[in-house]
Amino acid sequence: MTRTLKIDFVSDIVCPWCVVGLGGLEGALARLKGEGIAADITFRPFELNPQMAPEGENIVEHVGRKYGSSPEQSAGARQLIHDKAAAVGFTMKSGPDSRIWNTFDSHRLLHWAGSVAGGGSPALQRALTGALFDAHFTRGLNLTDPAVLADAAAAAGLDRGQALEVLAEGRYAEAVRADETLWTSRGISSVPAVVIDGKYMISGGQSVDVFETALRKIAGDMAAAET
Repeated sequence: MTRTLKIDFVSDIVCPWCVVGLGGLEGALARLKGEGIAADITFRPFELNPQMAPEGENIVEHVGRKYGSSPEQSAGARQLIHDKAAAVGFTMKSGPDSRIWNTFDSHRLLHWAGSVAGGGSPALQRALTGALFDAHFTRGLNLTDPAVLADAAAAAGLDRGQALEVLAEGRYAEAVRADETLWTSRGISSVPAVVIDGKYMISGGQSVDVFETALRKIAGDMAAAET
């Protein structure tokens, strides 16, 4: 008998640790499949920089301003994250000239993919998340450009024209704001946050091994509680 965990993956597209955490989570689920543990994953919105201007900000200047990091410290942290991402099969190519972007429109498209497009599809939402991660971290594209976002939607199997309509008409803005408020009201102040069945949480860009151990224990605890 398979136990399917309901997982809310709270994340932001410009969060590199979210890439690492998603890879770790999916790697762990692949290992646990033979033990009858599966998951339905829904991506939930969180904005690291909700006040970011449309023109974005240089990554080195951003982390220096926000965290007090020197350019050298920024480069070292970036390399560490690149290595962690590579370990879960994702290629990051961000560098000192990369930029941080406002991601609200990305989250509007993710809401559309997960709850509306084609009747709402976790698979489409996951595919769009991957396409947006690729656009930002691998190809260094502007996440406030509707054409870039529509191309990501098309790469994920969504209708490009409909994606442009969603963006142009401001659809799902209220739904995304409400979802952001909900998750911050539940105490989430950093991402990724992996919330399991609304009761358990695994924080940060953890490794496959860490996720595997945690998910196995959670599934065991849930089974024990039902007996």
